[in-house]
Amino acid sequence: DVTEIEEKEAQAKQEEQIMKEQELSNLLHEKRYLKALGLAISLDRPHTVLTVVKAILKEPEGRRHLEENIVRLRKDQKEAVLAFLVTWNTNSRNCHEAQAVMETLLKHEAPDSLLQFSGIKSAVESLLPYT
Repeated sequence: DVTEIEEKEAQAKQEEQIMKEQELSNLLHEKRYLKALGLAISLDRPHTVLTVVKAILKEPEGRRHLEENIVRLRKDQKEAVLAFLVTWNTNSRNCHEAQAVMETLLKHEAPDSLLQFSGIKSAVESLLPYT
């Protein structure tokens, strides 16, 4: 019977999720945005990533801080942020943050590098009508 083992694994995953949520909350409170962005992306939380982006933009010199943080993300994290900003851009309340992130990606990534992103074609097609 593997039921008990599966229950323990599920409980361990749930506890790990709670710990990551708490860590994310702490990082935001401490204004450690790069780690918060990375953790929110790894948790696959587009709304939380948006919350971090908004928090960064509220800071003095927020645009510069946003650029510094986005540039330091790994390629796979940038791909995830690109996928998230496609959704954000469709909502007028979040379009400014989406445009700020998109501007940073376009400014700091070479066109050849952007073409290597997974899902770039569909992202561009989705962004064009709203941009």
